[in-house]
Amino acid sequence: MTKSSTNLAMVRGGSSVLSPTLSGRSDVVGPTGALVGSTYGLHVETLGHQVVDGEQPFVFLHGLGGTQVYWTAAGSSSLLPHQSTLVDLLGFGRSPRPFKKYTLETHLASLESALAGQPPSILVGHSLGAALALAYAVRNPESVTGLVLISLPSYGGPQGAIRWHRRRLRGWFLTNMVLTGLACVTTRRLLKPLLPLILRDIPREVARDLVEHNVMSSTTSLWNVLYRRDLATDFDALPDDLPVTFIHGTQDATAPIDSIRRLTAGHQNRELIELPGIDHHPWLRDPAACTAVISDTGRLVATARRTN
Repeated sequence: MTKSSTNLAMVRGGSSVLSPTLSGRSDVVGPTGALVGSTYGLHVETLGHQVVDGEQPFVFLHGLGGTQVYWTAAGSSSLLPHQSTLVDLLGFGRSPRPFKKYTLETHLASLESALAGQPPSILVGHSLGAALALAYAVRNPESVTGLVLISLPSYGGPQGAIRWHRRRLRGWFLTNMVLTGLACVTTRRLLKPLLPLILRDIPREVARDLVEHNVMSSTTSLWNVLYRRDLATDFDALPDDLPVTFIHGTQDATAPIDSIRRLTAGHQNRELIELPGIDHHPWLRDPAACTAVISDTGRLVATARRTN
């Protein structure tokens, strides 16, 4: 069975129209006609703003437990660039949530299908979305003109993730898949209506959407995309001239900032913007600062493309 979602398509003059986009399962066929895998259509929305010549399109990917509402909550949609495509990752929000193991390949295949008609874009990702944006750029370099990676969790592999998180009691739950799964089920089944009241430091819409996933999309995405991989190898595979901007809070207890400092050291096209006193959610804490960085990246990419 398939379900339909809504794609907010961009039209000229700043108005918008609604057009259906498929959110069910679809097969991927290779150039020879051979079946090479299957994907699930994702819920995608493109903001309906007038695009000025020379501006770069952007694609926004949310983090674990989030949805595309993360980028638009509390009126922050007005801060997004003119042409911004927002994606609900597979297993989250209004995208399909198959009860299966989620791997990097699973996520990338669905993203590639969803963004097939998207012009070359700057990818903006938060946390899990940042890791997927990075991997997407490695696999589809012709489709990515720049990266803005917010709170990227780079642990260097499973042992690094365990060492980092188990400095605190909460980390013992985050690095045990069974305990993480139980916490996920408990939150979704028992605490769902209370989350906006309990989590007062984030917008109500974001707190409400923290349960828009299932135990498999939450736990296996965490382990397979973030914990079990050394993201430094992805940076080694990026094109040398691809601009990468990191936004990271100095008080981030989820994603170590020191690893990002090492990833930027000695690389001309990588820049780290450190936000003092900010935790794992720079976009929620200081969206104006993040918007300025994202806009600067857009201008940098546009200038480079005109020069070339």
